Amino acid sequence: MIDFGYTINKDRQIDFDNADRRIIEYVAKEESTISICLICGACTATCSAGNFTDFNIRKITNMIRVGEVENLREEIKKCMLCGKCQLVCPRGVNTRNIILKINEAIKLFH
Repeated sequence: MIDFGYTINKDRQIDFDNADRRIIEYVAKEESTISICLICGACTATCSAGNFTDFNIRKITNMIRVGEVENLREEIKKCMLCGKCQLVCPRGVNTRNIILKINEAIKLFH
């Protein structure tokens, strides 16, 4: 086969029927402010851990909403729990507690 220097992108379809929704349901029950998060990215823009690693709160929030929980444990470990994300959130989402609740949910379900 001829190598043209590019590849076909990986399939990005989300199977909501088979998605693992246990983590988002647990977090929503324990920290209700996650339901008002607009995923605007203000938290990610000020994240101290994000300055030194590829940690991204916005990405993690989106991942649990669509049920992508693979590698979530490794991503959560990068958070330093400094709370700067919570201070800049325009909707007052308790992002620090959301990270803690995700960590609890991972221990419970995985």
